[in-house]
Amino acid sequence: MPALVLPAPAKLNRMLHIIGRRADGYHELQTLFQFLDHGDELRLSPRDDSAIHLSPSLAGVPDSSNLVVRAARLLQAETGCSKGVDIHLTKRLPLGGGLGGGSSNAATTLLGLNHLWQLGLSIARLAELGLQLGADIPVFVHGHAAWAEGIGERLVPVSLDTPWFVVVCPGIEISTAAVFGAPQLTRNTSPITMARALQGGASSWRNDCEATVRQLYPPVAEALDWLGSRAPSMLTGSGSCLFSRLDTEIAARQLLADIPAGYTAFVARGLNRSPLHAVLDR
Repeated sequence: MPALVLPAPAKLNRMLHIIGRRADGYHELQTLFQFLDHGDELRLSPRDDSAIHLSPSLAGVPDSSNLVVRAARLLQAETGCSKGVDIHLTKRLPLGGGLGGGSSNAATTLLGLNHLWQLGLSIARLAELGLQLGADIPVFVHGHAAWAEGIGERLVPVSLDTPWFVVVCPGIEISTAAVFGAPQLTRNTSPITMARALQGGASSWRNDCEATVRQLYPPVAEALDWLGSRAPSMLTGSGSCLFSRLDTEIAARQLLADIPAGYTAFVARGLNRSPLHAVLDR
């Protein structure tokens, strides 16, 4: 079978509420996930042996710890597959940015190798395997914008508005563990129904991590202040990336042109269906 070239799209948390903390230390969330038409890319090339080879390696991340390699090895262990793969990762999304890059890479690996190795696993089973590696992976496996609860793994597909976004990366990496471990983090937001969240719309959405990230990471606070003065803006996930919602591509590109030096940024369209699934369906 020839090599597969597949997208690993970014996600945004259009809203994020933290409604409690479990005994095991994980937090109970309510969030809305949406994909972007921007992200990383993986090239999967079959091998004649069972080796899993990733290139290039990510700085500071041993290959054995990379979610791409872990996903491939998990599939081998789950199915007894003796096939191997060379994986070339084109990395565009920042580490520690809240855009789900590592989780998206893992989901693309699971779906791509299920196809390349002709394993025949269902989407539901691939999502279960993905959950063993990370709470955000199932939404990328299912491939549809979703209302999520629990630790982010209980998903209900939704259709959100699909505006243009300017995504800004302040140039720092944020520790999710530090944010969720901070004593000042809001952990008692009252639960709401999915219907109420959707009825309220984007103007009512917020991210409960944002106040804590502002305190712990002043560069993010500065970026949020700058961006928020120009368009409705919010942190995604636990950061460090933030996004502005705009009605037109022209408006988004005008804002992009004004981004201060020292930040990296891109324009993307919101999507309710993952571009990964669109490619695999073809």
